[in-house]
Amino acid sequence: TQEKKIFMVQGPYPVIRSLLRARGWVERKFDGTGKAEPLHSPSPPKEKQEEEEEQWDKDPEAIHNLMSRLVRNQVPYFIWTNRCRAIDCRLLQQDQVVNHYARVGAFTTKEGLCQNLRNLPWFDQADPDTFFPRCYRLRAVDERQAFIEDFCLTAARSLLKVAVERTGDGLVETEQPPNSGTGPGECVHGSHVPHPMPSTAGLGPTLCPHLVEEALRVCRQHLGSLGHQDIDKDPPTPQVMGTDWDRFLQDYYRVVHEGARLALSGPQREQCQSLLRRLAGWLPQLGMEGDHNVWILKPGAKSRGRGKAGGSQGGNGLPAMEGSPPSPYSPPGIVCVAQLKEVLQLAGVCPAPSARVGEWVVQKYVERPLLIFGTKFDIRQWFLVTDWNPLTVWFYQESYLRFCSQPFSLCHLSPARHLCNVSIQKRYRLLQGRHPRLPPDQTWSCRQLQAYLAQVGQADAWQQVMVPGMKAAVVSTLRSVQDLVEHRKSSFELYGADFIFGEDCQPWLLEINASPTMAPSSAVTRRLCASVQQDTLRVVIDHRDNPACPTGAFELIYKE
Repeated sequence: TQEKKIFMVQGPYPVIRSLLRARGWVERKFDGTGKAEPLHSPSPPKEKQEEEEEQWDKDPEAIHNLMSRLVRNQVPYFIWTNRCRAIDCRLLQQDQVVNHYARVGAFTTKEGLCQNLRNLPWFDQADPDTFFPRCYRLRAVDERQAFIEDFCLTAARSLLKVAVERTGDGLVETEQPPNSGTGPGECVHGSHVPHPMPSTAGLGPTLCPHLVEEALRVCRQHLGSLGHQDIDKDPPTPQVMGTDWDRFLQDYYRVVHEGARLALSGPQREQCQSLLRRLAGWLPQLGMEGDHNVWILKPGAKSRGRGKAGGSQGGNGLPAMEGSPPSPYSPPGIVCVAQLKEVLQLAGVCPAPSARVGEWVVQKYVERPLLIFGTKFDIRQWFLVTDWNPLTVWFYQESYLRFCSQPFSLCHLSPARHLCNVSIQKRYRLLQGRHPRLPPDQTWSCRQLQAYLAQVGQADAWQQVMVPGMKAAVVSTLRSVQDLVEHRKSSFELYGADFIFGEDCQPWLLEINASPTMAPSSAVTRRLCASVQQDTLRVVIDHRDNPACPTGAFELIYKE
């Protein structure tokens, strides 16, 4: 009804404000502190009202300012803010619509997502390891230890992969395609993903066959433990006893990062191939994890927490978590790391007195991503929740890609090559020689991606692999936290999920953002951000009153 068409907007949302005004809604404004004016604020002096009326013709905003004053004591029935805590939902009337739910940190923080997706098997048949790179909260001692064990096991598997790919005489070289973005001494693994190796590869000392034999032993033990997992029990502890992991990791680094030769017999090579095939049946991430053992370290709750850690030998044969001197540098937020000691040091530096030790998550980096012209990208995919009980999920059929500014390379772990965030990439210049078909503003629409896939012979990948995979990941994630979010019938929330695709086009969920940015950074985002806001209003206002109304590019993908 007309008397209920009063709204409030807090934050940088000119599109929402404009769309609601065009629908005949009147804005009740927040005050300068970001709070709504009190419901019983005093009336302005009569001379001020007359002054405002004289400004109508001079200032288009004047009429809106006056109307806002007129409804200053009225209840707003639609509230859009950029953060949940801007409104105390406990004080809202039942029919006041607001664009947030409480306690969504269960899946919109890196720490919450890491913790709660482990519970997915209790709610769904899905396996989180098929769409979410394995992740550990370094604050928790047991998870820190589990990460150290995972890092060591991944190093052992990676050594088997390297052994299969090389001969006993050194690296099997592959000629570079033009404009692939790889540098001197880098080789291509597969059709288009550069897997680097220093130009001294094969020239270093030869490591004894015992190294491969040790990796085979560890991986056989791990394979045996994988066959005894149970949903009711804790994950099996890998059989890592009897291995000098400090020495093993140092030898592994020499092989992978410094190009040391592997002494390898023919039977050993066959054993490596056979064992990797068997492990692939148990480990969905075996392909995407690559062989460089790169991990990505992230602030768990955007706290920029720091702590103290090191890498001396522990009593169980694994590197210890404390005791070494702190790293001489602090990580600038998110950072890619390829050595265990460095991960533990970075996560342990604590210059901020208020920060707690270990407020970091460490996640396996996708080393075998789908690249476009030798460059990494991720995709921002919006979805909308209009109810948590029953869970009701809408998936937006438009999305956009964000490119890195420099070519992908695993021997250069700089943010310019690996972190697609706009806020990070804007710090870097585009390199000369960048592929001419890459966008200057580093943004594509999903339609441009589909056109590219058609050109490279994968026309069906978007509809048959990428979109279904993203939808399944979103629904599974929401189901895993459904009991943790505080649902409210008149609320809704728009989220932005970030995905990366593997070489096989399978999507991997990186994170989910509440209050995704609507500030355009390119022509593509200017169009799509405006569209998703318009279509959100269609769903939460029009469709709520009339289910037959069109919902734009939003597709209802799940309703219990």
